[in-house]
Amino acid sequence: MTPRRLAGRSLQTRLALAYAAGVYAAGVVVLVFVAVPLAGVQATVSQGHPPPDVTTGTGSGIGLPQLLTGSAVALTLLIPVSLALGWFVAGRFLRPLRAITATARIISAGNLHRRLDLGEPTDELTELGHTLDDLFARLHASFDAQRHFVANASHELLTPLAGLRTLLEVALADPGADVATLRSACEEALVLGEHQERLVQALLALATGERGVTRWDTLDLARIVEGVLGSRRERAAEAGVDLTGHLGPAATRGDPRLIESLVANLVDNAIRHNHADGHVSVTTRTCGARAALTVTNSGPVVSADQIQRLFQPFQRLAPERHGRHDGHGLGLAIVDAVTRAHHATVTTGARPEGGLSVTVRFAHDPRRSRP
Repeated sequence: MTPRRLAGRSLQTRLALAYAAGVYAAGVVVLVFVAVPLAGVQATVSQGHPPPDVTTGTGSGIGLPQLLTGSAVALTLLIPVSLALGWFVAGRFLRPLRAITATARIISAGNLHRRLDLGEPTDELTELGHTLDDLFARLHASFDAQRHFVANASHELLTPLAGLRTLLEVALADPGADVATLRSACEEALVLGEHQERLVQALLALATGERGVTRWDTLDLARIVEGVLGSRRERAAEAGVDLTGHLGPAATRGDPRLIESLVANLVDNAIRHNHADGHVSVTTRTCGARAALTVTNSGPVVSADQIQRLFQPFQRLAPERHGRHDGHGLGLAIVDAVTRAHHATVTTGARPEGGLSVTVRFAHDPRRSRP
């Protein structure tokens, strides 16, 4: 049988043939090393005149033709026996694999909460089943998170679209609308359009961060932070927030655009979730072989059990402020995605007097710290 024909058969057939070949080969070995030497046994004959008290054995012995005929019959009968035994053993070994395949087919059809649950005894196949169960659990959680994210993103996009549509319908339905009224409607439409544009940009930044780092450049965090602070000073002044920087050299490697997005979102969050006469302090430094970025801000008191929630998409610090359109709940989610993409670590602490302190630590060469 050619290898191509054998490869086209089922796994049980191939295993059965392999087991049968082993059993048949063992039978041949037994005949060669045990039965063949018996062919040399001949009938004993009397030699000379033995003493009266000596008994000599006589017999017909085993002839070579009889031995060959018996061996041929035994080998012929061994073929179906070895095939049946190989088929049975292969089926027993493949039974857990069939259960894994059937359950995996059900799970892939959409029943993601189903698990294999092979149980005992523990062997290679049950270990494979446990590994697949863990994989299915992670996929289930990932799909749930993806559906939740899509639902939230759709809601965030539909809200300004519905407002824009209502605004335009009201303006067009007013027969006495003058130039000032139409201009006011257009200005409000532009505000809603800018809100949508910022949301789409935030979604793109989140998607880019989750995709991972495609370029690794040597950079200084201090220079990136300096540029971000320069572009945010006017906004901070309008909000009555004192924006300061303490920038020490902090060399690392990564994607400059992603790290700039991380810094910008941290600073924007610190300014947005603050109060008049508040402050934002940004520090860069080198701690051993790691570059560190710390953003500290004043603001409302945040309970420690709410911090992790803020790193999930569309989670806001103050839901009652949605009408102000001052945020999308994606800032810290982008920070988390960029941090994970650079194999960095982020530490967040709630300040007793209000506000947060967020520290991101980058390795000098993050590519060497990959798991």
